[in-house]
Amino acid sequence: MSEPKPTEEPLQAQQSAEQQDPLASLQVQLNECQDKYLRLLAESENVRKRLLKERQELMQYAVENLLSEFLHPIDNFENALKFATRASDEVRNWAAGFQMIAAQFKQVLSNHGLEEFSSIGQQFDPLFHEAVEMVETTDHSPGTVIEQSVSGYKKGERTVRVARVKVAKAPPEKKLDTSQEGV
Repeated sequence: MSEPKPTEEPLQAQQSAEQQDPLASLQVQLNECQDKYLRLLAESENVRKRLLKERQELMQYAVENLLSEFLHPIDNFENALKFATRASDEVRNWAAGFQMIAAQFKQVLSNHGLEEFSSIGQQFDPLFHEAVEMVETTDHSPGTVIEQSVSGYKKGERTVRVARVKVAKAPPEKKLDTSQEGV
């Protein structure tokens, strides 16, 4: 007779234990099945929560994208109204009505959480500003926004559109020409 191999011993011990106490064996299998069931249940709940969160984020970004597409026409509308002050009385009366309409558009944006932010006098921040021009000046400290050409908007803490701004920079310092001193 040959000696049993070492890998066969645990299998034989399990089989002999099953023969001795089939109830204990069934209890172990039941515990394993319950553990698997609970793990699968927790995993499916996590998947459901993740999908719900992704869906909410997708809806939020879709709304933000739609609202941001309205910003360019509103900007153009406001820019056109700026020129109405130089026009005739009749045109200015029409412009007053259009200013009310522009205010209503902005109110709709505000109702959906989109807020315009002011940049003039603020320090330049690339998260909120896009520098379209640097202006040499001593009137403002370097890095200060001195003019805003396009308004920036944010929803909560998230920037939807950065403001396009002019930023102050220090004028170049004049250097003395030292090569001419000894002549």
